[in-house]
Amino acid sequence: MNLYITRAGFLTSVQDLGRTGFREFGVSRSGALDSFALRVANLLVGNDEGAAALEITLGGLRLRFNDQRIVAWCGGGFDVQVDSRPLPPGHRAHLQAGDELKFGQPKIGCRAWLAISGGIDVPVVLGSRSTDLRANFGGFEGGALRDGDVIPLRSRPGSPTPATGISPWTASHDWVSPARLDPTLRFVRGCHWERFNPSTLQRFTSEAFTVSPDSDRMGVRLDGPELRRTDESDLISEAVAPGTIQVPPSGKPIVLLGDCQTIGGYLRIAHVITVDLGMAAQLRAGDHVRFCEVSLADAHRLLLERERELERFRIGLRLQLA
Repeated sequence: MNLYITRAGFLTSVQDLGRTGFREFGVSRSGALDSFALRVANLLVGNDEGAAALEITLGGLRLRFNDQRIVAWCGGGFDVQVDSRPLPPGHRAHLQAGDELKFGQPKIGCRAWLAISGGIDVPVVLGSRSTDLRANFGGFEGGALRDGDVIPLRSRPGSPTPATGISPWTASHDWVSPARLDPTLRFVRGCHWERFNPSTLQRFTSEAFTVSPDSDRMGVRLDGPELRRTDESDLISEAVAPGTIQVPPSGKPIVLLGDCQTIGGYLRIAHVITVDLGMAAQLRAGDHVRFCEVSLADAHRLLLERERELERFRIGLRLQLA
């Protein structure tokens, strides 16, 4: 029960929902940068929502299985094929032993999450199977996958149906294809909002920023209007989290992602709301992004609404597969 990596692509790693409870020790969360997309993909193949899967960055991945598996993926605008058959996002595919799954380069966005029935069977480190690419632990041998790797898989949940092919039904389009052209990320004010002058805040919410090539799983660095603070006094390092928007002395903001540090000494102007973190994870060099303020109450409401919709999806999926 193995997965054979013919070509590992630009950056492919094993990720689940990440590590929780260790930030006080300086351990980053890691995990899928779009945890919701991972949850949906896992539900589609019959896994627990937090099962370990593959996070694919910028495509180029080719792999094969040595037994029958069900797969599904969510993410950017990738050209994905099972042998010569296209596999759209959010559709279940029943793969036979020897079938090849290929991820081309994305037309929009930059990341995808591939769930495999049973999940990936790598050791649990600090409560997670995720790869911490900066600290080089977890996942498969502590790093990104390489050509020729053989990845162990867990036993399939139940017996796979004898049917082959690709399901005609799918999940919500916004869930399985979160990448957007020129997206607008909604945010709530950060604790240092008042330390920026009105003209700076106006630029932050009205002008577009460009994603810098110097971006990674730790954070998305942005070029564009400089965000200047009203005083230059030093800050004490305080806790940060995925979604925090930091403003370093250069005035160029950074949207923190899943591999971000646990504390930071830069001003925190805002925080991207949870339901928009999936769009932030799809930003790649040259993309344009804008920011729009919402209230904390609206951020909570949007998250609760999505969770209610997901529960309805779970029920519908059980009925569909019964």
